Amino acid sequence: MAKDDRFIIAGLGGAKTLHGELNIGGAKNEVLKVLAGSVLFKDGFTVDNVPEIEDVKQIIALLERLGVKVEHPSKNKYSLDTTKLREFSLPADISKKLRASVVITGPLLARFGQVVFPYPGGCVIGKRPIDLFLSGFQKMGAGITEDGETFTVATRDSHLVGAEIFFKNQSVTATETFLMAGVLAKGQTILKNCALEPEIISLGEWLNECGAKITGLGTSTIEIEGTGLLSGAGKVHHTLPDRIEAGSFMILGALAASDLTIKKCCPEHLDALISYLAEAGVKIETGPDWVKVINRGDEKFRALDVKTHEYPGFPTDLQAPFSIFLTQVEGQSYIFETIFEGRLNYFEALNQMGAKAKVLDSHRAIIDGPTPLLGREIESPDLRAGLAYVLAAIIASGQSVVHNVEYIDRGYEEIEKRLAELGLDIKRASGDKEELCQCLPQN
Repeated sequence: MAKDDRFIIAGLGGAKTLHGELNIGGAKNEVLKVLAGSVLFKDGFTVDNVPEIEDVKQIIALLERLGVKVEHPSKNKYSLDTTKLREFSLPADISKKLRASVVITGPLLARFGQVVFPYPGGCVIGKRPIDLFLSGFQKMGAGITEDGETFTVATRDSHLVGAEIFFKNQSVTATETFLMAGVLAKGQTILKNCALEPEIISLGEWLNECGAKITGLGTSTIEIEGTGLLSGAGKVHHTLPDRIEAGSFMILGALAASDLTIKKCCPEHLDALISYLAEAGVKIETGPDWVKVINRGDEKFRALDVKTHEYPGFPTDLQAPFSIFLTQVEGQSYIFETIFEGRLNYFEALNQMGAKAKVLDSHRAIIDGPTPLLGREIESPDLRAGLAYVLAAIIASGQSVVHNVEYIDRGYEEIEKRLAELGLDIKRASGDKEELCQCLPQN
């Protein structure tokens, strides 16, 4: 994957001709935290069903810089050895690009009594403050100093102390960070108003399997009794299926497929999306580990009002892809993004493709449909909007070029190969931007 890679997509012009099956990979939002949790282990472990995506490569590189030995014996499988872990300063060059790096601060602080890290980076989708993390560390007995954009957090006696922490906003990342920090803290840690995502439950169950004492998983209150370092010797963690990837492909099926079966997924983790699509008139069948989207070809889907919400509500990570679906339904739809501000900026490019969307403010937009889209040259602003642009290019008439593919590679493994297997004309290309795009219409 080169930084200047882009996708060249021949749009279907609204035809629903894609068909086939797609297997869902491991959940990005779980595996990054499981890998970060290796800091809690005295030995190491193996994890499989790991998506081969850019974010995984980045966190592996970060762990190796800290002293973790990582082996990659086969595709989608990694083994970690933490016996030589010694470093507690996060490398700025990786951390500033990877938002998930903030999760590792909790385990590092719990293990070494100190951690040094820069302000975490990632996609630009609005403010993502770290006050939840800093105030939580202080409640667990740590002091904080700030030098520019670098934070140094240190405990008085080289260990954290259990505390009661109430999250003023439900946060997946904060819940996971302090869940892991509490494993090595002295005494009991009680977390209140916790996020409920299935990835948190799976992470906690894995840590319990390796010696942690965590109760309340799947509820808003989680209690952790501090233990010693965990042991994963001989153990293998199997990563959950990625519900966001599964949801993205369900939306693709509704937009552009005659039939699309999504396999190796957890339909119970997709209840919100399934409910919304069904309300719009999309025909969906489900099984124990599969979902099938079926189109007869003459469907007219209905407009919806969509409000993102923490799990089990409608996922913010599916808001942008779902908005592409809403450009093709009958009537006016309303989007209310409650999690992140600034996550609606992608609408400007969609309107240039022919969509009729109006952004009311940093959290709300209205979409009138259906409107045919026209192929264009598009710059992906972040991971989920980048995937949304791919969907828009697929249903558009004519050719589109989607730039900044590195964002999409952060969360979707070999997506162009998987889409091509469904019948889409899509190619990954590198080279001079002007040379590749001079033939594109500039609508």
